[in-house]
Amino acid sequence: MKSESDCTLTIAIDGPAASGKSVVGREVARRLGIRFLDTGSMYRAITWAAIQRGVNANCASKLSSLACSSGIRLVTQSDEDRLLLDGTDITDRLRLPEVDSIVSTVSAVSGVRRALVAQQRVIAADGPIVMCGRDIGTVVLPEADAKVFLTASAEVRAERRAAEMQGRHNFGQVLDELRRRDRVDSERDDSPLSPAEDATTICSDDMTVEEVVLEILSKVRQC
Repeated sequence: MKSESDCTLTIAIDGPAASGKSVVGREVARRLGIRFLDTGSMYRAITWAAIQRGVNANCASKLSSLACSSGIRLVTQSDEDRLLLDGTDITDRLRLPEVDSIVSTVSAVSGVRRALVAQQRVIAADGPIVMCGRDIGTVVLPEADAKVFLTASAEVRAERRAAEMQGRHNFGQVLDELRRRDRVDSERDDSPLSPAEDATTICSDDMTVEEVVLEILSKVRQC
């Protein structure tokens, strides 16, 4: 197994929306003592920037230009990984409802994906990292030391997401939105959601977070 101090250690965790990638990935990174990046936050950052600048979510060319001209950095502050957009910490703005409503549209734009994939590779090259998203093992880090495709049924994912929202949306609304996002993610032309051929698929329907974390750590130890 590569030690956590090995600058080449990369762990890719992919999967659909609300599959638990962020919770699991962050805990895996914590136990290994390395950085964690949810690449979805980068697409949310560009979405937030587009909203602030009045860029239409259906204008691919302007969104692509925005992504190309935006600098995103991952920094650690008080043992917490924070996301900076052009020097401004926007971590706490990434889950706003207005961002939620259009992030899947923005992230489907090929120009946006190309720009952010390039930045994700730069971030990964800066040291050991757990990176999660939709295309980490297939596109961003195809040579990752460990690859996991974390999934769960749409119903289980909707239950989890509805619980996180604490009643702001009912189960039916959340389920419909997740199915819509699944469709967008799996059918887009650029980097559609799919497991890498050499990824370990984990279905977390009947698993706790701890069980998933331990299974991933077991895989990392085999690297």
